[in-house]
Amino acid sequence: MIKALVMETPIGALSLLERQGCCVGAGFHADPARLHRDLHPSLREPLTEVTDLGAIGAAVRRYFEGEIDAFDDIPVHQPSTPTRERLWAVMREVRAGGTVSYGGLATAAGLPASAARVAGGACAGNLVAPIVPCHRVVAAGGSLHHYGYGLPRKEWLLRHEGSIL
Repeated sequence: MIKALVMETPIGALSLLERQGCCVGAGFHADPARLHRDLHPSLREPLTEVTDLGAIGAAVRRYFEGEIDAFDDIPVHQPSTPTRERLWAVMREVRAGGTVSYGGLATAAGLPASAARVAGGACAGNLVAPIVPCHRVVAAGGSLHHYGYGLPRKEWLLRHEGSIL
C-alpha cells in the first residue's frame, strides 16, 4: 500500500507518497494521484490518503520551518535505470546551501561532463522532488535553467537553503 499525504508549504501543496517507511514520491501537486500514476511499475500499489506520515512528514515540516538539512533524514526509494539511480544518489550528496552544475553532477556520478543532458534528464524524471534535490542542479554559469515545478519554486528553495543566486 502507498500512503499519500498532501502538506501545505510556503510555496504550495506538496504531495508525499510513502511505502514501507520510504518516500517513493514527492512533488508540488495538490493531487497525489498525479505522482502515483508516474511511479515505477514495482510501486504501483493501491493509494490510501492519510493524515500523518510520521517521520517523513515531520522532516518535511522541519525543512520548511528552517532546518534545511531535514531532507537528509528521509529514506527514499526510486527505482529506475542504474545511471539515473546513481545521478539521484549524487544529487542527495549536494548539501543544502550548495549547488552543482548539470555537467558537475554527471562527472560526480562517474559520467563524462558531456553527459550534462543525461543529468538533466534525471532531474526531469525525478519523482521525489524536492527531497531528491534536483532544485540544487543549476546551469554551468550558476543560472537557474529549469525546474518541473517552475523556476519561482526552485529559486525559493535555493534561497531558503541559503544558496547565493
